[in-house]
Amino acid sequence: MSIPYSGTLRRSGGVVSAIGKQLRSVNLKAAKRITVKFDPFSDNVTHTRNFLHYISSPKIALTNPNCSLKTEIVCDRSEPTVNITLAPTIAGTANVKNVTFKSGNLTCLELLQLLNKHISSLAPVEEPASTIQTKAEKKKSKKK
Repeated sequence: MSIPYSGTLRRSGGVVSAIGKQLRSVNLKAAKRITVKFDPFSDNVTHTRNFLHYISSPKIALTNPNCSLKTEIVCDRSEPTVNITLAPTIAGTANVKNVTFKSGNLTCLELLQLLNKHISSLAPVEEPASTIQTKAEKKKSKKK
């Protein structure tokens, strides 16, 4: 008697692929300023520093060139935080001006998931640009 197979055919890609998937869906159009504050001598700061590294990449910055990224390095043993100030147009509709993540006990993946859930979901949806018609397509549409 055999036991039926009840698992996946492949293993998951792991944490690195999950972070890559979250980074592909980051959209900062709803953010005006991102402030990352941490104490470099604290024990639980590595994930916040990795999050800062991922957010400061050029691909992420191109989603909103007007969004400023500020890093505050303090030496007071305070908990690392990520403070996101929303754009005025988004803040009016969402009734929220600031979003703060206390990232002391969060991993980098969890920070990116929270960013996508609370910030990227507020970004306005872009309408696709109008398609350019060739001369042949214009002639076909005129004949109809």
